[in-house]
Amino acid sequence: MPTTRRQFLSLAGVTVIPIVTLRPVEATPAMLDSAIRNIIGEAPIRAGKVKLDIPPLVENGNTVPMTVSVTSPMTADDYVKSIHVFNEKNPQPNIGTFYLSPSCGRAQISTRIRLADTQKVVAIARLSDDSFWQVTADVVVTLAACTEEVN
Repeated sequence: MPTTRRQFLSLAGVTVIPIVTLRPVEATPAMLDSAIRNIIGEAPIRAGKVKLDIPPLVENGNTVPMTVSVTSPMTADDYVKSIHVFNEKNPQPNIGTFYLSPSCGRAQISTRIRLADTQKVVAIARLSDDSFWQVTADVVVTLAACTEEVN
């Protein structure tokens, strides 16, 4: 005997599995450290040579202007290989990786990023001698980005 729609719905009502919406796990400083170590390994990081221009206070975290520049002559023997930008509280701690060569002329990148909340932003430069240099900046965000409301 075929099952009627009414019988099916009454059965389905008994065995309904609720749908759960999961939010991404909140980022932690340990996740930031892990993301940095994935890029640089156990190499030491020095302070200096890198400049991070980012507003210390932003009204909206959806579009935050940022410029990273590195003091380097950008010659064939002495240049910046890459610039890595990280954040502390976004769901993904690695904002971006930018590869450079001596033909770039100067070691500078500019972009806009999203910030989920008030947090620390870290920029690390890898030079041609495989040394790593970093700078950090604290950014206060009044209206967070990178979040979605759960209904």
